[in-house]
Amino acid sequence: MAARTVPLRELAHGRTGDKGNRSNISVIARREEYWPLLVAQVTEEAVAGIFAHRRPSKVARYLLPNLQAMNFVLDDVLDGGVNDSLNLDSHGKSLAFLVLDLPVQVPEDLETPTGGDP
Repeated sequence: MAARTVPLRELAHGRTGDKGNRSNISVIARREEYWPLLVAQVTEEAVAGIFAHRRPSKVARYLLPNLQAMNFVLDDVLDGGVNDSLNLDSHGKSLAFLVLDLPVQVPEDLETPTGGDP
């Protein structure tokens, strides 16, 4: 089956939170039919790769199938957390945008909001 590449943001939206030096990133499918693609491709390994430059000590994924959502918990990615970090984004609120840029393969016949790459 032919596939095309789209950024994850076409299939999902995200939200980020923090607790100390831990970032919590949720990815929520925009439509139910996108959920299997997210489970297959938005993995702990893929997310760990996105944040390799921050050297997380652990990346865990928790699936919430009734909500077509997943939650990633990344340990040790906030340079010590709000009270210790000199980062402009010490809470890590923008980190979901890095995940939502992940390239995802979708079947040619699957409708997405912008249609993906030509």
